[in-house]
Amino acid sequence: MTTGKRLAIQTLLWAAYVAISLAMVASFQRVSGSLVFVMACVGAGLFAASEGLRALVLRRGWLDGSPRALLLRLVVLPPLAAFAVQCLLFFINWAGLSLGLLSFPSGVPRGWAVLLGYTLNCSILLWLWMAVWVGLQMLQRWRRGEIAKWQAEAAARALELQVLRAQINPHFLFNALNNLRALINEDPARAREMLSRLSNTLRHTLQHSAKERVPLADELAVVRDYIALEQLHHEERLRVDWQVDPATADASVPPMLLQLLVENAIKHGVARTAGGGVVDIAITRAGERLRIEVGNPGQWAPGASDSTGLGLANLRERLARAGGDGAQCVVDAANGRVKVTVEMVA
Repeated sequence: MTTGKRLAIQTLLWAAYVAISLAMVASFQRVSGSLVFVMACVGAGLFAASEGLRALVLRRGWLDGSPRALLLRLVVLPPLAAFAVQCLLFFINWAGLSLGLLSFPSGVPRGWAVLLGYTLNCSILLWLWMAVWVGLQMLQRWRRGEIAKWQAEAAARALELQVLRAQINPHFLFNALNNLRALINEDPARAREMLSRLSNTLRHTLQHSAKERVPLADELAVVRDYIALEQLHHEERLRVDWQVDPATADASVPPMLLQLLVENAIKHGVARTAGGGVVDIAITRAGERLRIEVGNPGQWAPGASDSTGLGLANLRERLARAGGDGAQCVVDAANGRVKVTVEMVA
């Protein structure tokens, strides 16, 4: 809130208090010019007191301190400010009466009891004002904290997506380019086809990785392109067995999830196995649950992987955020094969 807007609200608030007070007095006695002047002084005094208390709290940083200390100060300071306002008003009344500038009806109560009564009345008003103002300040701080947390989460997610975009294995890219160069002279038509597949893979990585979920059909298409490029490099050593349930046609998955699983299967399984092997890709659906199984030849031991990809921990974190309730990733190894099973909401 700007300073001008805050001062305008303050002015309207205390002006309304003065107007209501005068209206109440007018219901049982005549309102004189002296009374209007005095009430205007009261409103101005409360305006100054509330602004002073606000500035003091902010300047001393009491909102950042202990709630107990803040509460104690909010209990003590408004009565002191109200007493100062009443003392100033007493001096104004005394000076005005002495100079003949003010006049009040006879029988108007005076004395210390009246001073203390008016002080209590002003204290209650300042307590209410401080309670509302401090509450609004705390609410704004909470909102700023929530916004800062959201911004931090968004920045972390953006950084993760940047890392995700960089996850294309450099060796895959170099091998693909070298194979394309060799293929241009041998089979230009196939070279053009492989170049289109490489372009599709790169475009999918750059565009879809910014999304929370992508259609499974899109993920399958880019994985088929990726496998075709890897088969260009591994030739007959890489064989793929696809088993995709037609019921999964309208499912969605976190971007590059399947590609990451297949990439790891090729890199840590087929590429390290003499004679290569078969990568099994099975995708099934049961109700709202999607099940992805990727198997490859090789061995696996927890904590022994030298993978330079996202890793299982990061994969599971992405599943927890974008895979829906009960998303999980399980790795099994038996009989010379490794199988990674991912389950999530489709």
